[in-house]
Amino acid sequence: MHLGKSVSLVSTTDDGYKGDDEYELYRDIWGIPHLRAPDPLRLSYAQGRTTALDRAWQLEIERLRAEGASASLLGADSVAWDRFARQSRLADTARRCHEALDPETADWVRAYVAGVNDGLASGAARDARFANAPEPWEPWVPLAIWISTHILFAGFATKLWRERVARALGDEAATLFATDGPGTAGSNGWLVPGDRTATGSAIIAGDPHRFIENPGVYQQIRIACPEYDVLGLAVPGVPGIAHFGHTGSVAWAITNAMADYQDLYAERLRHLADGRIEALGPDGAWEPVERHTETIAVAGAEPVEVEVLETARGPVIVREYDEAGVSGAAGAAGVSGVSGEAGVNGEARAGAASSEEDASGPEGGGRTLSLRYPPRVRRDLGFAALPALLRARTVADVDAALDGWAEPVNVVHAADTEGGLLHRVAGAVPLRDPSNRLRPVPASDARHAWQGWAKTPAEPVQGFAVMANARGIASPLGVEFAPPHRANRIRELLSGSADWSPKSMAGVHADTHLASAAPLLALLPALDGLSPAAAALRTRLLGWDRHMDADSTDATVFSAFRAATVRRFAADPVFAGLADAPGGPEVFHPWLYLLPRVGYALEGLLTTALLPALDRAGHVRAALEETAATGAPDTPWSEVHRLAPWSALPDPDTEWPGLGGDHDCVNATSTVPGFTDLASRASAARYVWDLARREDSLWAVPLGADGVTDSPHHLDQLPLWARCELVPVVTDWARLTKESA
Repeated sequence: MHLGKSVSLVSTTDDGYKGDDEYELYRDIWGIPHLRAPDPLRLSYAQGRTTALDRAWQLEIERLRAEGASASLLGADSVAWDRFARQSRLADTARRCHEALDPETADWVRAYVAGVNDGLASGAARDARFANAPEPWEPWVPLAIWISTHILFAGFATKLWRERVARALGDEAATLFATDGPGTAGSNGWLVPGDRTATGSAIIAGDPHRFIENPGVYQQIRIACPEYDVLGLAVPGVPGIAHFGHTGSVAWAITNAMADYQDLYAERLRHLADGRIEALGPDGAWEPVERHTETIAVAGAEPVEVEVLETARGPVIVREYDEAGVSGAAGAAGVSGVSGEAGVNGEARAGAASSEEDASGPEGGGRTLSLRYPPRVRRDLGFAALPALLRARTVADVDAALDGWAEPVNVVHAADTEGGLLHRVAGAVPLRDPSNRLRPVPASDARHAWQGWAKTPAEPVQGFAVMANARGIASPLGVEFAPPHRANRIRELLSGSADWSPKSMAGVHADTHLASAAPLLALLPALDGLSPAAAALRTRLLGWDRHMDADSTDATVFSAFRAATVRRFAADPVFAGLADAPGGPEVFHPWLYLLPRVGYALEGLLTTALLPALDRAGHVRAALEETAATGAPDTPWSEVHRLAPWSALPDPDTEWPGLGGDHDCVNATSTVPGFTDLASRASAARYVWDLARREDSLWAVPLGADGVTDSPHHLDQLPLWARCELVPVVTDWARLTKESA
């Protein structure tokens, strides 16, 4: 049973927040919380407490990950993340950003934390996964969760991959594998103005694509006080409704802008006899490097010590030596011309008056790379925008609030009941040399320093606006974008009607057309001398409607053929220099393996002129023969294309549903072509915001509203979500059930 009817708002924490009024907690038939309180502070408290009641386990995991302490609960497999979290100074950045908050926003965040702390014990008591009581939160923890959730969102690790590609295939091939995978970036969004809807008012719809987690990464919630009444999708552990919200008079939604706003710097360090470390700065002078050691507790294993370094550019996140103990001498020229004398390993340093080390490229030799990211530079996460969004009444209010947005950088759609429309980019993007966006750059070269902040673009809405991570409004701010297929398909579908309603939007969400199949299928007609089985398979594939429908057997056969093609491409000698398992920190490995990179970039590899030695036709022929000979599973796509969510403590007995769609479909249920047909990344939520009547809006999440595994609302939305169906938004308080304590 949930707790919380008319819960007293007397905080028992020492964070400075006190209150003596009450809030009211209601739920709809899906268990979605609806909160009412007398003022914004008490409402923020109520949001925090309710989130702790529903999702205490999730909050505990997110806090530990943000603090770089998840291995203390989850064991050795989490050490790699904890090491990165500490070396990149996520928690310290959150503390600094919290200290810089304006007083009003700081009070609002503290109220949320007070609510979390007052609800954690009751929430933990509902969940058998807790062996010990969770620790209380510090006031800065919501900011740390926000940073840890988004620190890899912009994919700076792709710069390590581009460096690897450039070394193997030449500088001109650095962006050869440009694609939207395998990172977490993605989302669809579309804005249909009133002249194309049945009601005459705008509709905003879409879905964010993220790794599906259990519990879910978005929380359906409604928060109301005399100042505002807002429903939307919150991030558990963070107050307010940041990304997707509807106030009644204005609604907004975002997608990832695919902007590049984090840099990697190749550092040249020297070690002094007294133990200090210095880095060569852009003015030619040696600068002090902050240095300390932290200890990661590991459940079931010995603790792990982590050296934490920070230069004037930022925290050092990669520091390695080659087999001879040298950092940088062998391959220093590989990173944007960095070169220098050989350093020595740690054992030799102790007796030296000084020694120097340089960073080489990401493969081979040693390297020292620092990470520069806006929140650490600016001491600002843009949290003041969160309460401002809740108070918004018009598109102009949303626009003004987003002027203070920082991270991540998003493309935004907004519409209001007065007919106002908004299509803009929001976030902090540094101005610097274009080469910074491509690869690690030398810290000692002044031309790579940041030179202020870019103006984020906006453009008028004409017809309808679509955002799906493709090149467009955010093009000046990024390097790699998603293929245009999802965006083009959404435009095509929207063009088919001028009478859109919220319910009809579900058909757009569910679309499974796979345009990226065309380049591969286009090679089939020219193949001659095929075996009878392969020729029959070719005929079948060319007759396929190119929809990855859940019940399609042709989709299953195509996926098998595509997987065989990807594996053969990856084994081609032209990619031999990329075939080895990646080195360096494990947290970056998903960006550095060849097979997934080939799988996601197959469309471009089939057509590029940069690889004349690649035997495309030969590989496609062999893959077709292989698929025909082995007998591709002639079963519905949903039999092999099943959901595979991440969970801190997975339940092996849970049977996850089969899905339609694929990574380039509007119904973007991402496989890893050539590796698996399972889908771990998909729509983390779906929404339709109706500006005519908010109560006609619709939404759904992959699992449910409750994070407790044996709760009736833990998985109750899953069957609907799997079919791309939506549940109604309820706004009438009389139709809700008030919670009893």
